[in-house]
Amino acid sequence: MKIYIGADHRGYELKNHLTRYLEREKISVQDVGAFTLDPKDDYTLYAQKVASLVSSHPEDLGILLCGSGVGVDVTANKFDKVRASIGLSPEQVTAGRAHDDMNVLVIAADFTKEHAAQQLVHSFIHTSFDALKRHKDRLLEIERIEENN
Repeated sequence: MKIYIGADHRGYELKNHLTRYLEREKISVQDVGAFTLDPKDDYTLYAQKVASLVSSHPEDLGILLCGSGVGVDVTANKFDKVRASIGLSPEQVTAGRAHDDMNVLVIAADFTKEHAAQQLVHSFIHTSFDALKRHKDRLLEIERIEENN
């Protein structure tokens, strides 16, 4: 499993902290930017990069950060097979991974401290989809919706 991570200027510092955390945890991580702090950059660029990679590599996961989390969340969910959600607590992230096979964790950088973000990421990378029939059926329904819209 590889983690693709990206952030705009508002998530830049927290992204760098989380990238170092993932590397310490011996998780394969690919940073897709931003690589410099540019107050004029746009979250859509990084959301597209991460979502595209996750969409085409279903065994991998993504992490996106922006100020509120909403922009990258909305953008990422435009890609087929991407199930992005804003992480609110470790318990919610665990439920999202286990029940909904959430494959992109979104972090609201303006509202999440480093330690809390690290806990969200820990839950995200250490929880697997439980593959219960009702949960698999929901994912099939989501795929049907994607095909028809």
